[in-house]
Amino acid sequence: MAQIVENQLFAAAQAIEQQLDQEIDRLDSFDSDDLKALREKRIQEMKKLNNKKQEWLRNGHGTYSELADEKEFFEVSKKSPNIVCHFYRDSSERSRIVDMHLKILAAKHIEAKFCKVNAEKTPFLTQRLRIKVLPTIALVKDSKTKDFIVGFTDLGNCDDFSTEMLEWRIAHSGAIEYKGDLMQPPDVKRKPFINRAQKTIRGGYDSDDSDIDLDD
Repeated sequence: MAQIVENQLFAAAQAIEQQLDQEIDRLDSFDSDDLKALREKRIQEMKKLNNKKQEWLRNGHGTYSELADEKEFFEVSKKSPNIVCHFYRDSSERSRIVDMHLKILAAKHIEAKFCKVNAEKTPFLTQRLRIKVLPTIALVKDSKTKDFIVGFTDLGNCDDFSTEMLEWRIAHSGAIEYKGDLMQPPDVKRKPFINRAQKTIRGGYDSDDSDIDLDD
């Protein structure tokens, strides 16, 4: 695991360094004070982004991992404001389908922490988030639970949805950065997603309690 993180840090640093070199070359020909200021601002922004990516990787972003218990979940929430957390049960085949997709997305979206917890081993957390159906994916943005993906209803109500479909659905919470069209699901043949945030969160429980501050 340490070697994987080290490799990811090195690759991220190389990518940012290359971007910086390209940006410097592009802006080197500018002479006016305004353009010089723009050049410096852009370089500083890219350096800041690089530092943020390095911090994400040090905090375990970029990999899909299992959390042992509630304590570890709250420790992760203190370091990572954006979390995609899969609540699963060992006997659930659909949970294994979710695992497959989240492992791919974790490597792609290092801006969020992708993890999973065994709902049967974390009763306090499961009850606090009022999770009643497995698998459920809790979507945390800025240390607050913003949405839940309950079962596969929002993913076309089928088991063979694409990774892109799950990515698109997660993006509605703001927990990950998304460059596609949030109004159009990538799996166009599937049942279209209609803003179910209220319905999904309320599925048998009070929406006022869904916006949980994980820093409590």
